[in-house]
Amino acid sequence: MLKKIVFPSLLALSLSACATAVPPVEVTRFHIDNPARSGTIAIEEMAGNPDVGLEFRTYAAAVDQELQRVGFTRAGDGAKSDYVALVGFRRTFREPNSYGANGKPVSVGVGGAVGSGGYSGLGVGIGINLSGKPKGQVVTELQVQLRRRADSTTIWEGRAQTEAREGAPASQPGLAAQKLAAALIGGYPGESGRTITVK
Repeated sequence: MLKKIVFPSLLALSLSACATAVPPVEVTRFHIDNPARSGTIAIEEMAGNPDVGLEFRTYAAAVDQELQRVGFTRAGDGAKSDYVALVGFRRTFREPNSYGANGKPVSVGVGGAVGSGGYSGLGVGIGINLSGKPKGQVVTELQVQLRRRADSTTIWEGRAQTEAREGAPASQPGLAAQKLAAALIGGYPGESGRTITVK
């Protein structure tokens, strides 16, 4: 009986820990009044995108999935779409801060006291940071622009950004792409001109 209670409780705790480990996403969107909410759409690379390889396809697929979720339909191969979604992304690395003011992982503290009976004492404390060199941050940004194909008018555009510790699951392209696309396109079209934080 105890096993039946303890295991689900531990599972719930581990899942909540995973949920809190995912960093928030900062989202900004702009759009014309009452932008389109349906129609066929094609995903294309935004000019100046740094990578058109496998990583770009990961972000493009995540955006495509979210656009379909809010009502658009993917245009068939070779078909002319009503709209074009231009997708771009950028990943940058921020170096970690130094260990401390002196840049060393060891700190020393000295304290002394004199008791009421005339006794005195001296204590020395040494703190050693055994966690190793801190890791940097991976900053990932996704940009999406929806254009009407007939006249190239931009009807909606947005940017989403998040950062995660280097090596953490949330810093990997697959998870980052899904999180950014869902935060950016979820609730489409969103409030124009406002920056929000999506957790």
